Amino acid sequence: MASPSPVPPAAALPGTSRRTFRSAVPPVSGVLRPRLVAVCAALAAVTFLVFCWGVSIGDYPIGLTSVVQALAGHGDPGTLLVVRELRLPRALVGLLAGVAFGVSGSIFQTMTRNPLASPDMIGLTQGAGTAVVASIVLGWDGGLGPQTLGLLGALGTGLLVYLLAWSRGATGYRIILVGIGVSWMCTSATDYLVAKGGRFQAQAALGWLVGNLNGRDWDQVAPLALAMAVLVPLALTLGRLTRTLQLGDDVAAGLGTPVQQVRFTLLLTGVGLVAFGTAAAGPVAFVALAAPQIAQRLAGTSWPPPVASGLAGALVVLSSDLAARELISGTELPVGIVTGVLGAPILLWLLIRADRAGSGG
Repeated sequence: MASPSPVPPAAALPGTSRRTFRSAVPPVSGVLRPRLVAVCAALAAVTFLVFCWGVSIGDYPIGLTSVVQALAGHGDPGTLLVVRELRLPRALVGLLAGVAFGVSGSIFQTMTRNPLASPDMIGLTQGAGTAVVASIVLGWDGGLGPQTLGLLGALGTGLLVYLLAWSRGATGYRIILVGIGVSWMCTSATDYLVAKGGRFQAQAALGWLVGNLNGRDWDQVAPLALAMAVLVPLALTLGRLTRTLQLGDDVAAGLGTPVQQVRFTLLLTGVGLVAFGTAAAGPVAFVALAAPQIAQRLAGTSWPPPVASGLAGALVVLSSDLAARELISGTELPVGIVTGVLGAPILLWLLIRADRAGSGG
């Protein structure tokens, strides 16, 4: 005798047709939502303006019009050299890393149905930091360099979180709890390594840990751009399946979604995005947490839209980098300091809002 299905098919639900049952699933795409399209267009326009503004400032100031012309390949040789060789790589790393953090945060928050879920909270950025700091303090990197070590550290931490969260399946709730524990383990290991190292080693480690766009060149841009070209379309393709997980694992399985396979693919995609972003720009704090929430509220959707989240992430990173360079005259602060100052109030607001909604624990 066959065991009953834990989730009856739509036709078996009293008074519910298959069409009505499937209508509970959010739409496949936000393309048909005028407000979402308008928000994405506005975010793209403002991001491009801040991008050009960031390229224009420096010891050799360049007008915005000249920056746009240089980006198109026009202008005098001196301006082209400054824009395309000296300043453009930094701006592109900030742009692409911001998109990576924003889309990754959108994936984690949608997959786990928790607005507090982000790579910062489940140990991915901390794992990358531990790997890089260990190489600095112990004096061994295997010839890989900090970018590759940061990538491997984030990927390894993501795999560890998934394996520890597995118990006949990995739910979003367990991923968050295990991730918080792994995050603190990595943080403690990093603090120990920094305390163990010498003064110059500690300075080098802390300079990377806060997230920094200073000194970025085309060597950081190329792998990040290649990763984005693969992972962002994959994240968008998985968008509908991601949103079915918001209905709960049982309902999603009843709709034909292979829950564990989708969750593992989403986790791998999100980890890949934050790993490459962290490898290029360092563990820039709070962007993956704040950007999806900003995008969701601007777009008025019930989930963080990935495209808008990516654009919001890029805008946050580029604006923070601009503020870090202009806030104190003659001093360039690491971008992670500014995003941390901006992100902490957002985190407190989310916690207060969750508590008022009765979901704060």
